[in-house]
Amino acid sequence: MKRNWIAHIFLLGAALIYGANYSIAKIVLDGDYISPMGLVLFRVLTAFIIFFVFHILFIKEKVEKKDIPKILFVSLFGIIINQSFFIIGLKHTVPINAALLLTMVPILVFIFSAILLKEKINTRKVIGVSTAFAGVLLIILNKGDIQFSYTNMKGDILVFLNSVSYALYLVKVKPLLKKYNPVTITKWMFFFGMIFITPFGLKGALNANWQLFDTEVWLSFFYVLIFTTFLAYLFNIIALKRVNPSVVGVYVYLQPVLATIVALMIGKDSLSALKIISAILIFIGVYLVSYSGEKDIKSKA
Repeated sequence: MKRNWIAHIFLLGAALIYGANYSIAKIVLDGDYISPMGLVLFRVLTAFIIFFVFHILFIKEKVEKKDIPKILFVSLFGIIINQSFFIIGLKHTVPINAALLLTMVPILVFIFSAILLKEKINTRKVIGVSTAFAGVLLIILNKGDIQFSYTNMKGDILVFLNSVSYALYLVKVKPLLKKYNPVTITKWMFFFGMIFITPFGLKGALNANWQLFDTEVWLSFFYVLIFTTFLAYLFNIIALKRVNPSVVGVYVYLQPVLATIVALMIGKDSLSALKIISAILIFIGVYLVSYSGEKDIKSKA
């Protein structure tokens, strides 16, 4: 069986988008241009409209009634809780805390996959996750001091719960992808997300301070809507149809190293031996988990 390079390209793309999102989203949130839930509402509305149009034009796939509750369940964890808790949490904490707490996603996916999907836990995966985790910690801790305090506690708790929610979503959506097109599932997920989030985000969306938006804020706003929401979800769910959840989860560890590479390219960061070592550890870890995941898929085929 050939290496599933298409899935890995999509995962790299999603990791790159998410890696830049921590700082970009803060530009919109820190200036009180729009409330966190107002931003979440715009995210789900934008993604739903795009997925709906794409589905109508190219997919036209129907979902069986018995599967609607399952999609509602994954929407709860993958859209409603994930989107809301992350944005609100990021508003009340600092990017370095959020980045550190999101390193729990691959570990949680690893655990949930073993329990719910009976995915095999082998030495290669354990070493891979541990190696990538060590590399991420080196990068994050090198960026400054972690600021766990009473002031950031609310945000830190919400970001952690977001990690738990997103990990559970990655595991629970996998069986549905064996039956339906990724666009079909994602369209319905954002539909349910839109219904539940609208009552909480409508006031914030209507009261957005549009007159204060400058070019940087507008670009950041549309980045969060189009890239972080629509494209990142699409890339991840397409990849998830082809590989195990543990493989998708471990790509979270590539986010800080890819963000660092982009910063180097635009002259906003400098190269160091520590960053090189961190990147090597992360890529080795991701490779080990990815290779094990492909072997598992091959053995089931």
